This record gives sequence, structure tokens and C-alpha cells, in this order.
Amino acid sequence: DDAEKVTPQIGAEQEYFLIDRELYLKRMDLRLCGRALFGAKPPKGQELDDHYFGAFRPRVAAYMKELDEELWKLGVLSKTKHNEVAPGQHEMAPIYTDANTACDHNQLTMEIMKKTADRHDMVCLLHEKPFAGVNGSGKHDNWSLNTDTGKNLFKPGKTPSQNAQFLLFLCGAIQAVDNYQDLLRLSVATAGNDHRLGGNEAPPAIVSIFLGDELTAVLESIENDTFFGKQKKVQLDIGAHVLPHFVKDTTDRNRTSPFAFTGNKFEFRMLGSAASVANPNVVLNTAVAEALSQFYTELEGTKPEDMEQAVHELIKRAIRKHKKVIFNGNGYTDEWVAEAEKRGLYNLPSTPDCLPQLLADKNVELFTKHHVFTKEELASRYEIKLENYVKTIGIEARTLAEMITKDFLPAVSTYAAEVSKNAAAKKSFMATADTASEEALVEKLSTAYTALTAEVTELKTLIDTSFALEDTQKCAEAFHDQVLAKMEDIRTIASDIEALIPDSILSYPTYDQLLFSL
Repeated sequence: DDAEKVTPQIGAEQEYFLIDRELYLKRMDLRLCGRALFGAKPPKGQELDDHYFGAFRPRVAAYMKELDEELWKLGVLSKTKHNEVAPGQHEMAPIYTDANTACDHNQLTMEIMKKTADRHDMVCLLHEKPFAGVNGSGKHDNWSLNTDTGKNLFKPGKTPSQNAQFLLFLCGAIQAVDNYQDLLRLSVATAGNDHRLGGNEAPPAIVSIFLGDELTAVLESIENDTFFGKQKKVQLDIGAHVLPHFVKDTTDRNRTSPFAFTGNKFEFRMLGSAASVANPNVVLNTAVAEALSQFYTELEGTKPEDMEQAVHELIKRAIRKHKKVIFNGNGYTDEWVAEAEKRGLYNLPSTPDCLPQLLADKNVELFTKHHVFTKEELASRYEIKLENYVKTIGIEARTLAEMITKDFLPAVSTYAAEVSKNAAAKKSFMATADTASEEALVEKLSTAYTALTAEVTELKTLIDTSFALEDTQKCAEAFHDQVLAKMEDIRTIASDIEALIPDSILSYPTYDQLLFSL
């Protein structure tokens, strides 16, 4: 009753890669696209998780120290810094603040990260998937609602099953996510993030909510009007008896969940590392505002003595209608894809799949009702996002074609000639010498050369025919379905053959050099 205002609070974690600047300048794809378009997987990647738990390398530690100081000068509340799972990958996280300030802070953070890296002869990569085969970089959006009196409306307390206010706001978030799954998905849709979603600790493209066992059981008991027996706290066995006991968080953390409840907030994990946190928070805040507005309409005029029962019935109805979006399991499995379809959830795997939803009637009505966007503003954003997607893939495709033609194929030809020369020399010394291995290698290199030449020619044709389409939506779909597919075919062939070619012949640095150079 004493609160006059509720403000969204967010904390935007920021993941990024650091690589040596000299190596970066030798790769056109990194310079123009922010990601390596092909490359053989190194013998060692992130399998051992040793980078995650390892100490900072001296150059990285010096960079992080200066980054903190530069951010503090600007009032950005940088606090946490650590290695991430992939080699060369790191993360920083700020102290939470109000959503508007946090958005500005994150924009500053990305800019200062790049400038600071330059001074340390490094490059900060913010692309969502700079290297295939290892983790991509995200930007987890930790979101909650706080009153101007300092109360977190998502704090369950010691007895969440009896905390009606918490349960009401929890159901508001669940209803918002269910009703506007498509908007939340498209709020993080970019060409770069499409590569990241669905694997290597990134959530899938299907939006669902992870609540954990305890809260799920609480909601089930309300829905079925059954008694909730409080779950026993589970102590973590840390193997050191002299240390204090630690109780396992009943919300836990599900790495495959796009939208997870983590103690006293939600963690929206679909955001890409290069994007602004503004878009997803505009969607999330507006969708929740709409849900709470509907709750208010239902409860308005209820007598004080009837309020408790009215709230109980409202929560029960919300759970029954929107529980389909709650999923605590593994989001990477094919079974979940089938189950999500059965539940009626959206599955929008690519940016061209997502963007038309921006103009869906229910979404236009949401934004216009709350005076966030006009219909015309939504239409302009739809066109701009489509155009940006098309141009991004177009630049990547042309870059790949040029790198294969000017850098990779000459290396293949040089190595094939060198192996042939060595085999001929071997025969000249001894006519009966066995050169079957050399001949097989040369044949493999020659076959790849021919195949790549044909594939690049096809890619260039697909680029031209896709750009020629006047309908921007169809153009984006062509780039996704045809151009990207052809790029993947080229990546597969080139990456396999690259593993056979000595580094001394290649004109660009390989994955192992890029990821383990600092």
C-alpha cells in the first residue's frame, strides 16, 4: 500500500572473446563479419572446462583491470569478471540498476570493451558465434520488479506457497511470456544470434519458463487445490566438513532454459552479446504490464474480505491457462521440440521466421494500447530488421567467397603441388617407392579444389538471385534457406581440408592460433 511506483531492475551480464590484434588483422572474415566463416576445429577446444576454472592470463588480467577502471569513471557499476567456458572467452557483469540506466550502461560497456582492447593490442569480439564448435557469447538479462520502497516483487520469502503477492506477480510474468512468446523470441533475433541459439549452453529458440521443482509444485498445488508439503532443503556435499553447510537453491539453474527463475528474479538467457538490451526489455516490460493490467481489471471492485479468495481464484485460472509455457527439462532434445508443438508453443528458429510476428494483430494491439509503438513504427522496424538481416548475410557470403577464392584455394593448390613434387622426387630415387599415400592426398586436395570452385560459383549466383527479389521477406528467407545453407556446405568442405594443410602454407591464422594466442 505504501508503494507509489514500480521500476524494472536489470543486470546485463556481458560475454565476449579476446584475440590477438595482429592475428585478427590477417583474417578478412573477422574484420568484416566479426566471425570466422570457416576453419578446422583445433585438437583442444573447451572439452576440459579448464579455461572456465583457470586463472586469468597476464594480458587478459591487465585488460580487465583497466576495463573496470574505465567503466567506473563513467559510472558503470562493473563488478564481476571471469573466464567463460570457451578458450579466449570471458564475461563481466554489473551491479543491477534500473532498466533505463542499465541499458545505457551496457551500450557504454560494449564501446569501452573494444577501445580498451585496442590499447592492449587485442580485439574484443562481440559477435554471438565468432567460432564454430565452441560456446557462443550471450548477454543474460536478469530482470525483476522493485517498488520505490525497496521491495523486490519476485522475492518468494521463506514460504512462497503462502506469499500471495509474490505468486500473483509470478503468474503475471508467466502469463506475459506465454501470450507473447513470439515477441520475446523476435526481440533477440539477429543473424548472429541465430548461429548461437540451441546449443553450447545457449537456450533453444522455443521460449519456455524454468521455475524449479519447488515453485512448480506450489503452482500445481494451487491449481488442484491440494496441500503443499514444503520441500526439504537439500544440503550440498562440498567435501570439506570444516566449512559451513550450503543449501542447494531450489530454483537451480537450467542452462537450456530461455527464461529461468533464479531465486528472486528471472534470467532471460536468449540475448546475443552484440545486441542492445533495450529491445527485449521493452517487450518484457510491456507484456508484463499488460498481464498485470488484466489482473487489476479482474480484481477491481473486490471487497477487502473477499480479496484473498479472489486472488486465489485468479492465480488458479492463470496457472491452468498458461502452464504450457513452464518446462523444467532439457530444451535441447528432439522430444522437447515435439512436446512444445503439442503444447502449442511457437518454434521460430530463424530471424526471417520471427520478424513477421512483429506485425501480428495481437502484438500491434499490445504496443499501441500501452503507447510504446505506433503501427507505423512497428512496420518500419520490421522492414529495417529484415534489411539488416539480408545485408549481414550478404556481406558474410561475399566475404566467404573471396576468402575461399583468394586465400584458401591457392593454399590447396600449393600444397597439392608440393606433395606431388615430393612424390615424384621419391620415385626418382627409387622406382619401386610406394607413393600411394601421397597420391591419395593429392586426389583428396584436387577433389576439394574442384568442389569448392563449383560451390563458390553457385554461392555467387544465389547471392545475386536472392538480392534480386523485390519482397524483402522473401529475400530474407532466400538468404536463410539457400545462401546460408550453401555457405555451410562450403564451410564443411574447407574446414575438413584445412586440417590437412600445414600452417606455413595458409595465409591466415587458424582456430588454434586465434583461441590460444593470449
